[in-house]
Amino acid sequence: MYRTKTCGELRIGNAGEQVTLAGWVQRVRKMGALTFVDLRDRYGITQLKFNSETDGALCDKANSLGREYVVQATGTVAERYSKNKNLPTGDIEIEVSELNVLNESLTPPFTIEDNTDGGDDIRMKYRYLDLRRTAVRKNLELRHHFCIAVRNYLSKIGFIEVETPMLIGSTPEGARDFIVPSRMNPGEFYALPQSPQTLKQLLMVAGFDRYFQIVKCFRDEDLRADRQPEFTQIDCEMSFVTQEDIITTFEGMAKHLFKELRGIDLEGDFLRLTWDECMRRFGSDKPDMRFGMEFVELDGVLKKGTFAVFDNAAYIGGICVPGCASYTRKEIDKLTEWVKRPQIGAKGLVYARIQEDGSVKSSVDKFYSQDDLQALKQKMNAKPGDLLLILSGDDAMKTRKQLCELRLEMGERLGLRDKNKFALLWVTEFPMFEWSDEEGRLMAMHHPFTHPMDCDIPLLDTDPAAVRADAYDMVCNGVELGGGSIRIHDPQLQEKMFEILGFTPEKAQAQFGFLMNAFKYGAPPHGGLAYGLDRWVSMFAGLDSIRDCIAFPKNNSGRDVMLDAPSTVDRKQLDEDFISVNTAAVEEAKSK
Repeated sequence: MYRTKTCGELRIGNAGEQVTLAGWVQRVRKMGALTFVDLRDRYGITQLKFNSETDGALCDKANSLGREYVVQATGTVAERYSKNKNLPTGDIEIEVSELNVLNESLTPPFTIEDNTDGGDDIRMKYRYLDLRRTAVRKNLELRHHFCIAVRNYLSKIGFIEVETPMLIGSTPEGARDFIVPSRMNPGEFYALPQSPQTLKQLLMVAGFDRYFQIVKCFRDEDLRADRQPEFTQIDCEMSFVTQEDIITTFEGMAKHLFKELRGIDLEGDFLRLTWDECMRRFGSDKPDMRFGMEFVELDGVLKKGTFAVFDNAAYIGGICVPGCASYTRKEIDKLTEWVKRPQIGAKGLVYARIQEDGSVKSSVDKFYSQDDLQALKQKMNAKPGDLLLILSGDDAMKTRKQLCELRLEMGERLGLRDKNKFALLWVTEFPMFEWSDEEGRLMAMHHPFTHPMDCDIPLLDTDPAAVRADAYDMVCNGVELGGGSIRIHDPQLQEKMFEILGFTPEKAQAQFGFLMNAFKYGAPPHGGLAYGLDRWVSMFAGLDSIRDCIAFPKNNSGRDVMLDAPSTVDRKQLDEDFISVNTAAVEEAKSK
């Protein structure tokens, strides 16, 4: 046996025991006749002690160790003279009698410590070293416990885990697919699943009335902090259910996970807001409810025929920022430049300070009387010391989204987005369709299999853009943790949906005929939800990016810099798969 104990389990009660440890050398410290080695494994760190006066050769061997050498040490557990209160094993050390070097190591390119000196790029390249760091390892341990908690909860309430295939047909109605050539079927391609959507619906037709799967999904889309080209869903589907049944089931699951993994009791029902209400009040379908600063629409207060910018605007909205009237003109100018950045796109920012005497001082004083500004103060329910920030624009939805970014920024600056505070809600009644300028047609906001709200079905023939979906998202702290919908199970309604989305009968049959045919054999009413496992774990771990809770993630360009993937392949392999590469187009794309 290489080890009889782990580096994290020994305590003062083990004093006098003979033990063998194995792990990696964290650091070596020579102090006169004594040498101390911090030995690390997955479970913790234990100090090894060597004394040149009692065994000079052994001490010399310890002094020759480098960082990240793999060693095995045998010795006696002893009480530590200089205790380390920061370590669970800080009361003891091992007086080593035997030391074996199992493997030497090159000097690592960064320190294997929580406060490492390695930047993102170098740590991604040497991810196997980064994973040795306690902070990163704990994220993966949390992920492990999270998956166990999910499986236990769902299994207890009758769900069965079923694996679905990774090689399926392409469904280009959503994000871009990753496609895979088929050597045995020349000129044809598989796609990696964006989700097991149609497959889980087929499982409902098959009678598996409560299905789940912790499953890899793939989407070829631009990356951001909460998005990777491959990610993990907790994918769930149920038969003979309504939206209320699904919300109740998975709200219960959320409460279970918070209790099991964070020790937090979430009391009462989660807040529910319609999509329209979210957009009007917060400019987002995933609002951060940890703080206020709700939007106030100001057309009736500020359209006075005196200020053309407001008079000609399609939308005027503002937020009341508590206690920030002390912002200097320089600070407000910087904030104005912030909202004018291309990422936000606002044309400018109007502000008003509520003075201690209740008067209002604004950047548009010359256009409005004090009575007008007092009406503004009253409309926004502002108090002395508050700062009012106002945006306007030609496009109401676009301006609301700009105001949303400003609200989040002010929440961040005021320390209101506490990672240890959680505000959950359900967002319901999403639009069924959204217009795509690129496609020149209506597109499904979720996917083509989402059931419309029953009361809106007549609108499919007269005003499809007004139809609401029987869909729902769970949101926490401004992040969509998961979402789903009641599905269409009626073949005629599904055909109608494809027609509205611009599918010819032939195209619908070619892409989704297998599903439509299955519906003809007694499909039950069904619906489901998919949670983003990576997002859940990163939220519980207090991370800013899902990348740090994935063992081997991609960088912001979708590259695995450790494996150097994606990469070119041999001409022979391309020929076997009947693929030719347009090198001129590739070079042109790379140059951009």
